[in-house]
Amino acid sequence: FFFMCVYMHIGRGIFYHSFYLSNTWLIGCTIFLLLMAIAFTGYVLPWGQMSFWGATVITNLFSAVPYIGGMLVEWMWGGFSVGDATLKRFFVFHFLGPFILFMLVGIHIMYLHETGSTNPLGVNSDPEAIPFHSYYLLKDLVGIFLMISFLFFICFLLPDLFLDPVNFIPADPMSTP
Repeated sequence: FFFMCVYMHIGRGIFYHSFYLSNTWLIGCTIFLLLMAIAFTGYVLPWGQMSFWGATVITNLFSAVPYIGGMLVEWMWGGFSVGDATLKRFFVFHFLGPFILFMLVGIHIMYLHETGSTNPLGVNSDPEAIPFHSYYLLKDLVGIFLMISFLFFICFLLPDLFLDPVNFIPADPMSTP
């Protein structure tokens, strides 16, 4: 569901030519790529037996990069083959990534407030421009409050809503059988 929202956001940006706002667009693309990397490391970690296989197969895509592909693969793996060091690196990347992502989202919003959103009708909106504080800030804070309230509602009142019975099988993500 989350990635569908991200794809719709990107699609809206393409439809309304938001890529002309280069700073905002490039930060958004960076957010998307980092989001995919965080999701990948999160996918590899919890699956026990699949961890080494997933790490091997997907990080081997780095070997296709000319000249430095082999070095990238060894750097990601922490050696010449996938092992415990690889899973620990993925765990660290998966833990630190959201903090970097949060910072990039802040920069994305800052650029968006600086340049304004794209204007599909082409109407001059300068006369309606309002200062950043407190209108945009208040709007963003209300949105964040509503999203966090919804998240807390799901977490505290309906914690099993999105779970699968397979998730209740105990596993050690740092070691693979």
